[in-house]
This record gives sequence, C-alpha cells and structure tokens, in this order.
Amino acid sequence: MLSVHSSPLATLGGQVTGGMNVYVRELSRQLSQHGIAVDVYTRRQDPELPEVLEFDQHARVIHLNAGPPAPYPKHDVYDHMSEFVSHVQAFIARECLQYDCMHSHYWLSGWVALRLRQGLPIPVVHMSHTLGYPKNSAVQQAWEREPPTRLQVEYEVLKHSDHLIAESQASKDHMVQDYGVNPERIEIIPCGVDTSLFHPRDRQRARHRLGLSGGPILLFIGRLQPLKGIDILLQCAYEVRHRHDDVQVLIVGGGVDSNDPHERQERERLHALMRQLGLAEHVRFIDAQPQEALAYYYAAADVLVMPSHYESFGMVVLEAMACGTPVVASHVGGLASTVLQGQTGFLAPVGDAQAFARSIEQLIGAPELWRSMSEAAYLRAQAYTWPRIMKRTLQLYRELQSRNTARQGIPSAMAAPCLAR
Repeated sequence: MLSVHSSPLATLGGQVTGGMNVYVRELSRQLSQHGIAVDVYTRRQDPELPEVLEFDQHARVIHLNAGPPAPYPKHDVYDHMSEFVSHVQAFIARECLQYDCMHSHYWLSGWVALRLRQGLPIPVVHMSHTLGYPKNSAVQQAWEREPPTRLQVEYEVLKHSDHLIAESQASKDHMVQDYGVNPERIEIIPCGVDTSLFHPRDRQRARHRLGLSGGPILLFIGRLQPLKGIDILLQCAYEVRHRHDDVQVLIVGGGVDSNDPHERQERERLHALMRQLGLAEHVRFIDAQPQEALAYYYAAADVLVMPSHYESFGMVVLEAMACGTPVVASHVGGLASTVLQGQTGFLAPVGDAQAFARSIEQLIGAPELWRSMSEAAYLRAQAYTWPRIMKRTLQLYRELQSRNTARQGIPSAMAAPCLAR
C-alpha cells in the first residue's frame, strides 16, 4: 500500500486526514486478518516515529523520509517524491522483500507507484479518492483549487496504472469523461464501514454521554472547508428554526490544523454567518473527534446533513446510516449512489438551503417516517461492511496477479491466503 502524503494511523480531522486514512487502515487490517501481509508506505511526519510500526498481526506502516519529518502542505510533497521512491527501493532491498501487488492511494502515491513499477514486475492498482477536475469545478474559494501539476500527474497515473478502483459510479464516470480512461480498466468498489463500531444506540443515552439535551439535532462531520457547504447547513438551520425553535446544529471537525490559515478563515466566516442568522444559541462547533466518539454523535443526532459541493464518496454518510441515522445530502458524486432517495434519507440540489430545510423538516416532523428511514439506513449499510469490501478488492488483486504471472511466469503468493511479502 502507498499512502504517501498521510499515514493511515494519523489523527482524523486535519487537512490531509479523513476518509482515505480510514480506508487504507481498515482495508489493510482486513487483508491482514485474512492472511495477507500488508506494508503501508507513508511519509514520516514526526522524527520520533519508528521506521516500522505494526498495527495488526500482519500489517505495518513504514515511515520514510520525504522532505522534512514534519507536517507541511500536501502539495509540497510532490517536490520530495523522488527521495521517497529512493527510500522505498532501499528498504525493499535491505529487507529482501517481495510483493505481489501495489495499491496506491491519491495522485501522489500513484506517481510513486509508477516509478517503483519500473523495478518491480508487479501490477499497480490505483484509487484516487478524489479527482482534481470535478473538484475544481465545484470549489468555492480560489485556495481550494487543485494545481495544474496535480491534474497532469493524475492524468498520467490514471492512464498508466494497471487497474483503477472507483468508489462510486460518479467517480468512474469522471474518470471516463474527464480523463479518457477505458471503462474496462475501472472496477467500482465502494468504501466500507466498521459495523462493530458504527451501529444503532439508544439516542437519549448517547445524548447524555455527550452532554446534549433539548430538541432535534442536525449533525455535520467533516473538514471546515467552503467545499463542504457548511454555510448551506447554517442557512437551512435558519429556515428550520422558524418551525422548530429548539433545533440544535453540531458541526464536528477542524481544530487539528488550528494553525492552518484557511481553516481559521473558514471558521471565522462561518461564525460570522451564524451570528448574522441569529443562530449563536443553536450551533456548536466541536473539534474533530476520534471514531469511537463519532459513533455516539451519530446516535445522538436526528439527521446527518451533508451539503457538500463535491464528494467522491462520503464515508460519514455510510457511518451515519450504519448507526440508523437518516441522511440529508447533496445530490452529487458518491452521495447520490449511497443515499437512497426517500428510503434512507433525502437528496437535495447542491446549494439549495430551502430544499435541505424541507427535507429535514419532513424527517424531524414525522416520527414514523424517521423510524422507517432509520431502519432502511441501517440495513443499507450492511452491504458495505469491511469484510465484503476486502473480499472484492482481494479478488481484483488476484485477477491482476494471475494475468501478471501468465505474462512473466512468476509464482503468485496470493493464489491462497499467505503471509509472504
């Protein structure tokens, strides 16, 4: 596994941590528990971290230098990628490692994978997690735009990787339409959810645990970025308050990168809008939380609201549904395929605060409808458990490895569960 710019063990909620980190960590754990040895290569961001850190019986993170061993903007990582490739090659040679497959995550890791493949006769599976072109078409602020370098590298990675994983039909469509990828080279495998952690809990007990009380709770979980549409959430909360004066809004995210000027700017903008709308008594901003705590926030909420302008998948939607919490989300990207309209929640036009408000009012004003959607959301999430996602991904690995061995006559260690690296 290549997760160059961000470790799967990093604290969630920062500008370079989120759903991708959870994906790499949980997929690696599932593969490990299935008998497949996994090494996750990532950039060292702390000089005190050990080079090798095991996080499951057969899964470990390899911390290697790429620029200074400290946090810095993720797009600057590109300037140090050649150094990272050299360190990976040296580690593999020193440890006499042999791999069957490389799975790269995000465009930076894809660049590394293609360079490593020149000396490793193994297939490369790439997953972008987000795509530059559709993201740029949805950004709300200039600083959110992806640089031309990313777009160029991403095109090369999508063109030359052996196979691609898209987390949704929308992502596959963007690869085909925006990047000219042959659809036969793309497998749709969605993200997963840990149903042992995210499952229905008693709402009042969850609220008591979190120190919450009062009326309906609208929950948002994610980064504080204009792209996430939190201003739309505040505007729709203003509409909902006219009929539900005791409504509460919890905005969980941010705080990890408290020195990031863009996060501070967005936080100040949202606080100003909150005051302008007279919502100061109704809205709470809460720093990013560990997943164990998020499970209780989902359980405490009446509705998860995701008003994003762009989401390739939206793992928090899946986590909320696994907890039995209905969702009101933008009709965009992966959200449109995860949320079943009128069954597990509602989909609203992007940026339409009044449409969001109408959907939220339908849910919190009709207990029977809420219970029906809660049950349907829970059942829907069961199709996305990590063991299911792992098995589909492993099947793809094995198919690619089989083709590779047929071409090169190399024995495959993944023909059955194994512990060979």
